[in-house]
Amino acid sequence: MSHEKRHIYATRTEWTGNLGEGTANYRAYSRDHAISAGGKPGIPGSSDPAFRGDAARWNPEDMLVASLSSCHMLWYLHLCCQAKIVVLAYCDDAVGTMAEDQGGGGRFTHALLRPEATLAAGSDAELARNLHEEAHRLCFIANSVNFPVAIEPTVLLAD
Repeated sequence: MSHEKRHIYATRTEWTGNLGEGTANYRAYSRDHAISAGGKPGIPGSSDPAFRGDAARWNPEDMLVASLSSCHMLWYLHLCCQAKIVVLAYCDDAVGTMAEDQGGGGRFTHALLRPEATLAAGSDAELARNLHEEAHRLCFIANSVNFPVAIEPTVLLAD
């Protein structure tokens, strides 16, 4: 008998890019769409500009990298709180690399998270740095992807 908890996440993706001709040809339609979930603010989506998308909108590749970064951060903050390490600020300039194949498909080959945490003065910086490994081990999203996710953390102490 499994003691595994199940969580279901339901979203709606609605194409908003019919410019009058539907998908009559490759250039006849916009890649714009709206992503929503249960009363949450909508996310304006498109494809990457390399694929005729709108650079001002989120694309699936952006959201995948952001999901990795966000999940890692949430676990890290939780672990720091448990360890009595006070995080005052946190940011992550994450990057993911996708390789496109000749047939037009592709896949992510790796991602790099570069979290920078500022801790309250007197915090255990070494423990805080090590907690990134545990956060990565626990991250739901990192555990769900089939490419390596590297972490290059920076820990700063406030004055």
